[in-house]
Amino acid sequence: MNPRFTPMPGAALAAALLLAGAVLAAPAAAPSIAPVPQPAPASDGIALAAPNAAAVRVPSSPDAWGGPRTGLEPTLSDRVVHYDIAATLDPDKHTVTGHERLTWRNRSRVAVTSVYLHLYMNAFDGAGSTFFTERRERDGSYRAATDIRDAWGHIELRRVAQGGASVPWTFVHPDNGPPSDHTVVRFDLPQTVAPGASATFDIDFFTQLPRVVARTGYFGTFHLVAQWFPKIGVLELPGERGARAPRWNVHEFHMNSEFYADFGSYDVSLTVPRGYTVGATGEPQGAPVDKGGMRTWRFAQGDVHDFAWTADRQTARPLVDTWSGPGSPPVTVTVLYPPEFAASAAPALKAAKQSLTYFSNTLGPYPYKTLTIVIPPYNAEEAGGMEYPTFFTAEAYRTVEPRTANQFALAFVTIHEFGHGYFYGLLASNEFEEPMLDEGLNEYWDNRMMRDEGQLAYIATPLLRRLGFAPGYPTFDAERAATPRNDPADPPGDNAWHRLQDIGPVYTRTATLMRDLEARIGRAPMERAFKAYYRRWKFRHPSIADLRETLAEVTGRRADIEDAFARQVYAATRVDDRIGDFTSTELPPLAGMRQRGGAWIEDKQDKVDRWNEETRTRWHKLHPHAPDGTGPYPYRTEVTVRRLGAPVPQTLVVKFADGSSETAQWDADERWHEFVWTKTARAVSAELDPQRLHYLDVSKLDDSRTLEPDARASRRWGLDFAAVAEYLLSLIATL
Repeated sequence: MNPRFTPMPGAALAAALLLAGAVLAAPAAAPSIAPVPQPAPASDGIALAAPNAAAVRVPSSPDAWGGPRTGLEPTLSDRVVHYDIAATLDPDKHTVTGHERLTWRNRSRVAVTSVYLHLYMNAFDGAGSTFFTERRERDGSYRAATDIRDAWGHIELRRVAQGGASVPWTFVHPDNGPPSDHTVVRFDLPQTVAPGASATFDIDFFTQLPRVVARTGYFGTFHLVAQWFPKIGVLELPGERGARAPRWNVHEFHMNSEFYADFGSYDVSLTVPRGYTVGATGEPQGAPVDKGGMRTWRFAQGDVHDFAWTADRQTARPLVDTWSGPGSPPVTVTVLYPPEFAASAAPALKAAKQSLTYFSNTLGPYPYKTLTIVIPPYNAEEAGGMEYPTFFTAEAYRTVEPRTANQFALAFVTIHEFGHGYFYGLLASNEFEEPMLDEGLNEYWDNRMMRDEGQLAYIATPLLRRLGFAPGYPTFDAERAATPRNDPADPPGDNAWHRLQDIGPVYTRTATLMRDLEARIGRAPMERAFKAYYRRWKFRHPSIADLRETLAEVTGRRADIEDAFARQVYAATRVDDRIGDFTSTELPPLAGMRQRGGAWIEDKQDKVDRWNEETRTRWHKLHPHAPDGTGPYPYRTEVTVRRLGAPVPQTLVVKFADGSSETAQWDADERWHEFVWTKTARAVSAELDPQRLHYLDVSKLDDSRTLEPDARASRRWGLDFAAVAEYLLSLIATL
């Protein structure tokens, strides 16, 4: 996801200036929902995941989720669910009428008498949902936090049956959210599901789409239909993601949370009016069938955990291409776009194909045969920047010129949403409880791709670029600038909804931390470790502890990995090392009493000064080309380094006037340390972290000191500011 309700992490600083927040509107008076009593616990005794569940600390068991996928199994994933859905879109009323046959397998060793499902669309049924309650509390404004322009959305269960018997159901609140939240429902089953057995549910449902909000809904003829059907939760077993007993992982739809589901297969028939272009998760199954002015498309896909689709009457002719890579099937890449944003189609296609190559080479092969990219139309930009299996939405721009902010934002968001196909899609981490495993790791790998391919972040408008002003900078620098470093409040490993500084630091701080680990450990070991992580955990829902263990084992740097996770994943510790005092003092003979020939003689200061000066003069005559800062007497150089945060392994480099340098390592967990050298040259500069390993450090400006004034940093920033000001003034003068 590319968050819009929060500080912008995805496209970092440049794209943050461009990707505007969504404006949502509310009815004049939203109907209040009376509190309802909590239902009795399920009779099978299976608990729900805790409301405050977050980063897992205990690694999963080796056989979790059936053990690693070897490639010899009949399917890519251990398919726990199958969805057979027939749905019809009414594009005028913006509704979907559907029938779902859901088959679910009980992987546990206990009989199941109740199952839990997500009704995500009910996040938009009124101001009392958990989603809007959290948004209202964050924004501090009732109307601003609930207004969606008189176009609420909801999902209604019209019939639920198991084997022909009616299934009673009730809303539950696993996270102790408001009683008026309707995003989680429990089915109490007329027929118990035995261990290892499967149950089939026939569900008739009706979905009213909202005006586009939180990456779903409609505007005009455009429909992005996401989180639109009843979706079963995940029954986790002992040894999976820290579980000690079977538990249902089924959280409410929070403002910043995303999704978590079992792998399975989908067979979905979509009926829309003729003239509408349809795109969806998975592979089309033959040509669409026309009947009575309607057209039915069928899509199927195995080994995924979600399904989304789009339908629009205004779509231009799709842009279609193919991609192939080692270990992957041929992939059909399709870009669906509106005429007004035709300029975005080809750059999005290019970025998607580049991403297919990079992620396949650095993590593992892309296993599906399709990839569909949707560029939303004008006034539906809120639908942009969201991921689903084999299907994602990108950004939309009327002009996409090289070395401009539009070009950068479109490329980055396309790479980012594609990357979710790995971290959210193939690895399928729990985005409710451990969002860093998707948003954070994906952000790191996106920046890694841009760095490795020499792509920079640009901030210029097309006009400024034509005027010659088009600065670019490394994207990891933008991530660092966007993350809280001085006073981080929330560990990246925390869950998605209980965060003081919102969801943004999950992206930026995780990406920066992983960049620092890579700089510390080495690019090749880090890539080997992530390849192993993908190979071991694809289709298996890893936890943060599983990531930690893989990195520690494969890199061979367990102490470094465990220290980083303890301080910067399970906690959020400030990193702030700096140069404190820095002196380099000549050590000539000093005044005082000396014993000569058995007698004590006083060398007075004026005599010593004359002697020292004469000695220096003779020395410089003998060494006419010696640099300043060298001479007959040694220099004592003292550098005091200060530590105002967590310890990190530091390198201190001190350069001297004769061209020599001294390097010291500072690894101790201490608040300060003094380094001393005595050499025949005066020190010129002292610098901590010369290789720029630690981007989490609060400030890099206090990492270095010179004994002579050095205006290079202020001069660089001053010239940059002057250039911007000059262009703005010249622009104003021409208007």
